[in-house]
Amino acid sequence: MAKLLSCVLGPRLYKIYRERDSERARSGAPETPASVTAPAPSSWDTYYQPRALEKHADSILALASVFWSISYYSSPFAFFYLYRKGYLSLSKVVPFSHYAGTLLLLLAGVACLRGVGRWTNPQYRQFITILEATHRNQSAENKRQLASYNFDFRSWPVDFHWEEPSSRKESRGGPSRRGVALLRPEPLHRGTADTLLNRAKKLPCQITSYLVAHTLGRRMLYPGSVYLLQKALMPVLLQGQARLVEECDGRRAKLLACDGNEIDTMFVDRRGTAEPQGQKLVICCEGNAGFYEVGCVSTPLEAGYSVLGWNHPGFAGSTGVPFPQNEANAMDVVVQFAVHRLGFQPQDIILYAWSIGGFTATWAAMSYPDISAVILDASFDDLVPLALKVMPDSCRGLVTRTVRQHLNLNNAEQLCR
Repeated sequence: MAKLLSCVLGPRLYKIYRERDSERARSGAPETPASVTAPAPSSWDTYYQPRALEKHADSILALASVFWSISYYSSPFAFFYLYRKGYLSLSKVVPFSHYAGTLLLLLAGVACLRGVGRWTNPQYRQFITILEATHRNQSAENKRQLASYNFDFRSWPVDFHWEEPSSRKESRGGPSRRGVALLRPEPLHRGTADTLLNRAKKLPCQITSYLVAHTLGRRMLYPGSVYLLQKALMPVLLQGQARLVEECDGRRAKLLACDGNEIDTMFVDRRGTAEPQGQKLVICCEGNAGFYEVGCVSTPLEAGYSVLGWNHPGFAGSTGVPFPQNEANAMDVVVQFAVHRLGFQPQDIILYAWSIGGFTATWAAMSYPDISAVILDASFDDLVPLALKVMPDSCRGLVTRTVRQHLNLNNAEQLCR
């Protein structure tokens, strides 16, 4: 019964990776001629094959998730329409709540049927046993077995904590739970006293800027954080992860940042190869709709470097939302992971950023001046001029205020520090 409950509440399993030859070579076992010449199975052949009950239940729940996402984004227009039509009265809201409750019960039943389908599948039962064992004891053997599966990253155990480095616990300048230090914009009127009356005058503008930044602005700036786009790209992202793991011997890890966000990373170690550039680590910072699965990590990989890719907060397996403070917090834990867990010195780290990833790269260069080099590709100096170009002139004040207060990507200022 306990195993059945684990199957009901367990994560979705996407793929079972094929055994990698690099593991055999790393363990020192000799390769037989058959193991060298045998053709590797296709990546698509190793996808997890759910039973019919689990497959159909997953489809229903996925469809419900898409409908929920669409209704979430369209809810302001829907509420306005319902209000104009008079459907928000108590006599009509109560029956609607009954329908919603019935739908939730049906979806809960579908989830239970999916759990039964998983329970009858020996592959999923083996996976959930390994996952539970890894949560209880994160030994090297348990992590090695868990790395053979690609599943919902929310259930992946944390591999590195922002407080883990001993230097962080002893230093006064380390980040707190409020986040790492950012460069703040200078006040527009230094001589003006910040009286209660001035604050009251600024309050409507501040509220408007906050609403714009947290609704439309953030999604325009980081479209990769939109759930519907991630859902559409899911097959491509799974293929990209399979390539990094099966062909490049990539190792996935979950990092916990100081703000509580979980950061999805992929590390490819080339230090054991004959190429000297494998001793250098390239940390890749993706663009506003980029993911490490299909992003700029391919460029340093082809050049023979060790590579550490990571996804912005709210992108794919990473949690949170991609505001500047969260971005800097994520970059900080990525650099700490590279130094304290992977064993690279700052002098052996190169930052490679594409487009909007230049913000986190320049922040890391400012905060860790011993880093070897910074490469910015198709990036920008400051976000305000770019935002003003795509917005009407009538919104100039609102755009400038919103960017400076909530979305201040000041790459040039950070780089000059």
